[in-house]
Amino acid sequence: MTIRTALTTCPLCEATCGLELTITDDRITGVRGDREDEFSGGFLCPKGASLGALDADPDRLTTPMLKRDGVHVPVSWAEAFEVVRRRLTGIIAEHGRDAVAMYLGNPMVHSLAGGLYAGALRRALGSRNVFTASTVDQMPKHVSSGLMYGGIYTIPVPDIDRTDFLLMLGADPYTSNGSLWTAPDMPKRLKALRARGGSFVVVDPRRSRTAAAADQHVPITPGTDVFLLLALANELFAAGLVDLGGLERHVNGVERVRTLVEPFTPEAVAARCGIDAATTRDLAHRLAAAPRAAVYGRIGTTTVDFGTVASWLVDVLNVLTGNLDRPGGSMFPMPAHLGRGRGSGRGFTTGRWHSRVRGLPEVAAEFPAVTLADEIEVPGEGRVRALVTIAGNPALSLPNSGRLGAALSTLDFVVSVDPYLNETTRHADVVLPPPPPSRRPHYDIAFLGFAVRNVAKFSPPVIPLDEGSVPEADILLRLTAILGGLDPDTDLDELAEEQLTAQLAALVGQQGGPLHGRDVAELRAALVGDTREERLLDLKLRTGAYGDWFGAVPDGLSMARLLANPHGVDLGPLEPRLPEVLRTPSGRVELCPEQIAADVPRVLAALEERHDDLLLVGRRHLRTNNSWMHNVPALVKGKDLCTLLVNTADASRLGLVGGGVARVSSRVGKVEVAVEVTDDIAEGVVSLPHGWGHDQPGTRLTTAAAHAGVNVNLLTDDLRIDPLSGTAVLNGVRVTVSPAAI
Repeated sequence: MTIRTALTTCPLCEATCGLELTITDDRITGVRGDREDEFSGGFLCPKGASLGALDADPDRLTTPMLKRDGVHVPVSWAEAFEVVRRRLTGIIAEHGRDAVAMYLGNPMVHSLAGGLYAGALRRALGSRNVFTASTVDQMPKHVSSGLMYGGIYTIPVPDIDRTDFLLMLGADPYTSNGSLWTAPDMPKRLKALRARGGSFVVVDPRRSRTAAAADQHVPITPGTDVFLLLALANELFAAGLVDLGGLERHVNGVERVRTLVEPFTPEAVAARCGIDAATTRDLAHRLAAAPRAAVYGRIGTTTVDFGTVASWLVDVLNVLTGNLDRPGGSMFPMPAHLGRGRGSGRGFTTGRWHSRVRGLPEVAAEFPAVTLADEIEVPGEGRVRALVTIAGNPALSLPNSGRLGAALSTLDFVVSVDPYLNETTRHADVVLPPPPPSRRPHYDIAFLGFAVRNVAKFSPPVIPLDEGSVPEADILLRLTAILGGLDPDTDLDELAEEQLTAQLAALVGQQGGPLHGRDVAELRAALVGDTREERLLDLKLRTGAYGDWFGAVPDGLSMARLLANPHGVDLGPLEPRLPEVLRTPSGRVELCPEQIAADVPRVLAALEERHDDLLLVGRRHLRTNNSWMHNVPALVKGKDLCTLLVNTADASRLGLVGGGVARVSSRVGKVEVAVEVTDDIAEGVVSLPHGWGHDQPGTRLTTAAAHAGVNVNLLTDDLRIDPLSGTAVLNGVRVTVSPAAI
């Protein structure tokens, strides 16, 4: 028996916590937080603690699966890729590239290979029918940031370690560990905020774990955060509290915002959002009076009817109080793998093309995921006939998923890169399983761009690949080669080197760029790394904001330095980045983009809407992450996590009892689910968690099937979206609830 210790970064949520693993004969037998980690300092949540069980899940696929006569059977990698080549190229030859759609799921952003190679795969496919999990999650924030700052990833985050007042809407970071906000050990950081004399307020229809710890919890009617945010901006103007400070020279459109928010007084919105005018005014004055403050909104403000306008208003409030781009306010991280900006650019636009059936606009080179079923079902030229899914489970995660599940079964061909036979991949003709986390390198391409402190960490694989396994990067590159018209047995090293050389050549030819005029071959030979991912990452680090190409920057960053510092490299606190971070044509923050201003009248028209239905919202639990961690026994044991939360008064009125079963119905479907009666949710609101419903035939998820729960997306409506971003409305869904018949 061989026992050793290894360090890695947890790949299971956005917090990027460092882990210290005990490995016994190439199996993870112990997990603890890495106390020397430069960012997380030893923090560990239940998900991270379960990494060993997830890594060794017996239901995890280890060989490709091919569907024969309706049953998935193991085959060789060569056979699997040959089937993919033959079927996809045949469909493309007969029907064109738009006949093949691609769906990219949430776990892709936890993958170094995904971050490095998914873009090339999308380009090789050449289809307009690309869909991702972003339009059931965060796309409104990308759109508002793109329109304001010029880049969809130019998203400011609260500088929580230096702020004095934090206003959070629709967020529960005690449970989520942060989202579009990378901050390990959020409970400790929020406690430290209070210990230094600061405070934080949570606006949420449910008394979440974060709300329970806050200085103030403000219940709100689901989907109406936009009205509260508009009223806060209104009060700042009306009370003379607007003070941009040093931002004035960087911002366009303040007076236009003043005009837009005029109708939304605290009194005008009170009945609509369920918050009295006095509370709204108090929040506005506290926000303006705090020496350093930040406003943060998350999924409760994005997956709603006015998600983009609400996301925009979060940043508007940070600007109007002078708290954007200042320590203790809302700041722009500077990830190590990216270079600094030039202060202006082409900006951001949407609607460069439109979906075939519903005419929905393209956003960030993808279509809203709600229209995937349309594109499969509706006949005609350009109909989707094949689907490539990568780390996604749209059969559970998309609205009106009963309809989508039926549509998936009609496709001519489906290929999935996924380690499980789940609710989506049960429809796949070919499943290509990537190796488990312990056998993959890790660097957070996505999440370091939202970190509350500038850091960099790389984790090499801690366990060698099993015989017969194929690295995730190889799977993605092989698919890229096939879609690019190459043979399945193409030399991937040559393909990767061609891509690397092309990137180097582009940097060398870039006037004023970091490598302008250098020799490509010499630069390529200098890159460090045992794998193609490491070499490509080394290029990004050396040419990034802290890079050290050939010693140009003393003690600069490179792959060699990260390998020598397994606990990470601390690059310092967030620093002001305006105007360098901007990519708008004007070189200024566009505080009142035309597209958003044009949507405000729709918000005003909804101000007088009233309804008698119950409103359904989602929720998360610290032990789960969407649909892909329910097969780990330690994470689903104990109390049922998939229950319908009902307020005590509503339960009494409806005849519901705790432990009983309720029937919940919406326009698109109905479910029956166990009831949990609580005063931690507002009257008129019920809550079901996202990602459950593991009761479908053809899956191989033993533990998840034993804790199946119900799929909330049998109730959510694929016809309701935020039109600016195409994002599905998953919160504030109108439902009727009654006791289930016995």
